[in-house]
Amino acid sequence: MIIDFNKIEEQSIPNFKGGEKSLEARMYFDGTNRVLKGRLQPGASIGLHTHDDSCEMIFLTRGTATVIYDGERITLHEGQCHYCPKGHSHTLINESDEEIHITAVVPQQ
Repeated sequence: MIIDFNKIEEQSIPNFKGGEKSLEARMYFDGTNRVLKGRLQPGASIGLHTHDDSCEMIFLTRGTATVIYDGERITLHEGQCHYCPKGHSHTLINESDEEIHITAVVPQQ
């Protein structure tokens, strides 16, 4: 199976998960699992949330981001992946002056 994000309409989601500004995203959802390709402008964030029934992997494909994972502040660099296991909390923040790009995978467990 191929997911062609170019054929998925981009949505602007204000205050995603309680974050700042908006997440621009193309999302695939098969009823169980999610795959997302998104962008955050400077000052935008995905709000702090806990993965109660899933985990999440966020691949940073452009820029530098800040992750707060279980209260620990971490810098995520282009080409790196942040993993948030089931039962843990995290947020993703763009504190840079440039747009960041991510691809995220959220499989249900």
